[in-house]
Amino acid sequence: MSGDSGQSSYSYLELLVIPPALVGTPPRWYAGSMSTAAKKSVGTRPRVLMLVDESRPHLLEQAVELRPLVEKHVEVVALEDFNGELPADNIDFAIVLGGDGSMLRAAHRLGYQQLPILGVNLGHLGFLADLQPELLPKLLPQIAAGEYRVISHLMFECEVISKGKTVHRSLGLNEASVLAGPPFKIIEVQLYVDSELVTTYSCDGLIVSTPVGSTAHSLSAGGPILRKDLQAFVISPISPHTLTNRPVVDSAERVFELVVPQPHEGTSLVVDGKVLCQPTTADRIRITRSKAQFQLIEIAGYGYYRTLREKLGWGGRLPRDD
Repeated sequence: MSGDSGQSSYSYLELLVIPPALVGTPPRWYAGSMSTAAKKSVGTRPRVLMLVDESRPHLLEQAVELRPLVEKHVEVVALEDFNGELPADNIDFAIVLGGDGSMLRAAHRLGYQQLPILGVNLGHLGFLADLQPELLPKLLPQIAAGEYRVISHLMFECEVISKGKTVHRSLGLNEASVLAGPPFKIIEVQLYVDSELVTTYSCDGLIVSTPVGSTAHSLSAGGPILRKDLQAFVISPISPHTLTNRPVVDSAERVFELVVPQPHEGTSLVVDGKVLCQPTTADRIRITRSKAQFQLIEIAGYGYYRTLREKLGWGGRLPRDD
């Protein structure tokens, strides 16, 4: 909350946790504030963990090449694979080198001990890992000085409950999807919100997405784009039989449940691109907001709408052939 002076009455550390009064309020710039990393690194350099998929040689090679540049401005504690042991030392933030898939893997690897993450795009599209490596010489001094903000993004818990017991559980960042699968016929998926039946979809699948995931599978299914820092879920049917079944946006404070009365032999529950299980008629799939929050570093001038313009080709006027 801000007074007439425009200064926040919350410390920056409190903003990272998001006080209850601010849930649902988009973060904003605060004049004169510094990041937590900058406050911790007065007189010293930030301690940074670099993460890369070492099973992909071209990514590892680029990460090794970039490390000396990064070490000119911050202390690199380790260059680790997503499957390796994370350092026990205090880390100010992580630099993830790769694409959005690498960012998802980092979120899952960090689990309930999320760190602020700077994504450097060595992949293709890069909605989350949106900084190009050629920008690092310009931006690293700014980042090392703490001239950035950390925005908390919604994560979720996906549970599969059978006969009153949780049989599968996963933390997620993008989306949970029920996919019809082989033999590729329409399935019915019942959606409940806070135990109230919303509707029964006849479709090829159903996606429950966070704002971060709204530019992924959900967007391809006709779902809306949500600001990444909103506290909401979007439910998007895949190829619904009834055209009036449109995507629905609802508060992240609610409990979402999916039931598949007659799943196919190949019907799957997929969380962030990984198959969690094959649901049965006895299962209820429950999706709720998680206490964990994905922490994404954002730098002034490289915000959300710039990313959308560049990644989705929102160019305004069409180019003319002169």
